[in-house]
Amino acid sequence: MPKQRDVEAQRELLSAATWQVLAENGLPGLTLRAVAERAGCTTGLVMHAFPTKKALLLHARDLLYERTAVRADAAEAARSDAFGALEAVLGQAVDLAHGHHDESRVWVGFLAAALADDDLAERHRAANHSFLSRVRRLVSACRPEWTDEDVELTTKSLVALVEGMNVLAAADPRGYPARLQQKALAAALSPLR
Repeated sequence: MPKQRDVEAQRELLSAATWQVLAENGLPGLTLRAVAERAGCTTGLVMHAFPTKKALLLHARDLLYERTAVRADAAEAARSDAFGALEAVLGQAVDLAHGHHDESRVWVGFLAAALADDDLAERHRAANHSFLSRVRRLVSACRPEWTDEDVELTTKSLVALVEGMNVLAAADPRGYPARLQQKALAAALSPLR
């Protein structure tokens, strides 16, 4: 029986391989064989950690959420004021010069797959609701005098802008360069200053 740390190291290796396959080949290219080839192991090892392709997909979706949540936590913690925290959280979420282009491509693939898969859809909704809650809290802290309706509208507009730019930039990075994304985000945030 392998030691616990060996199992964890194998899962990390397989997670990294899964991520690379998704970023390069999209969801249609994610197979147990492709992950095994990328990880330099057998499909048996992949199946030991992830017995089905669906288990692999759900793990990859959870990994995407964990990565983005950790980054959002760090961005928020780095700023001492509500507006700065909101700006940092939304700024790190768009596909700017942060090197998140692969994440955007993977996120788009999961969003498309979620339309036909209830488990992926539930994970997508849970992650989206978590992000909405964070942004709503920060918008409310920036404008405590606003009504709940104003806070909700602004929150969903900001999240839609960020997520929309991610989707569009994933398919057309030259059409949605970092400069354009930064200006669009700054314009959307201006009423909160």
